[in-house]
Amino acid sequence: MATGDHPTHPLTALETGTTGLDLPPGGIVRGTRSGAADQPLLWISDAEPPAALWGTLRARHTRTGLWPLLLEGLSDRDPDRPWRSGELDPDPATDPAAHDVDTVLAQWWRGVLPVEGEGAQGRAVVAPFGDTWPGLAAPGSPREDPDECATEFARFLVLDSWLTAPRIGLVPSTRGADTLADLGWMGPANYEGDMSTFSAVLRSWEERFGARVVAVGFATLYLSVAAPPTDRDHALRVAAEHFAFCPDNVWQSGTPTLATYADSLVDRAFWSFWWD
Repeated sequence: MATGDHPTHPLTALETGTTGLDLPPGGIVRGTRSGAADQPLLWISDAEPPAALWGTLRARHTRTGLWPLLLEGLSDRDPDRPWRSGELDPDPATDPAAHDVDTVLAQWWRGVLPVEGEGAQGRAVVAPFGDTWPGLAAPGSPREDPDECATEFARFLVLDSWLTAPRIGLVPSTRGADTLADLGWMGPANYEGDMSTFSAVLRSWEERFGARVVAVGFATLYLSVAAPPTDRDHALRVAAEHFAFCPDNVWQSGTPTLATYADSLVDRAFWSFWWD
């Protein structure tokens, strides 16, 4: 959680009106579970935000300690889930810095490997790597400033109506990667319960690929990517990380193999993830 020159809890400044931010109508969401009872978790708008607001709030993050997120509702009929429905639980989260990213991804990789003979493709899904975790992909080469890339992506998500019932949220976090753990987001709970492990991977992607967390949904995640892989071999290594991080991205695709999934990552300026 952000500290430094900010109040002990940055959302306090929103409640007292001392941030200087020009925000649409909205309110503070507090924790309802035992470990986060009455803890302020985020501020969320009551309606869809202007397309430019994410970028404006991102530019103020250093001063406010509040990272903006576009928050996707579960559906048009249920736009408040999970943000206002008591489904955020930061209590189980550990410190993202305590997790070695290569170790985390290798463990997940071993857990999602298909069993030979099961399904139509078996181990062909993870060819050419097979049982062996290939290790972390090399960093990409930045094509633009990561924050400018993120601002453009946020505008696109709003203007192109990609998100269901979007709201703008503000989360007290030192960086976008940590928002998942700080919020107690539970989107991949059927896959992994400690969101700090996801935040650890996102920190690494911030550093290697200029990735920024821009939008989050009930079980969806959207990142801008300023330094994506530019050739198929590099993209295949990145695809292996994505498969370990979110196997449904591959399993639920039309042709579920790392090779075909990797083709979709070449020069792509955003990544999206969905957990069943």
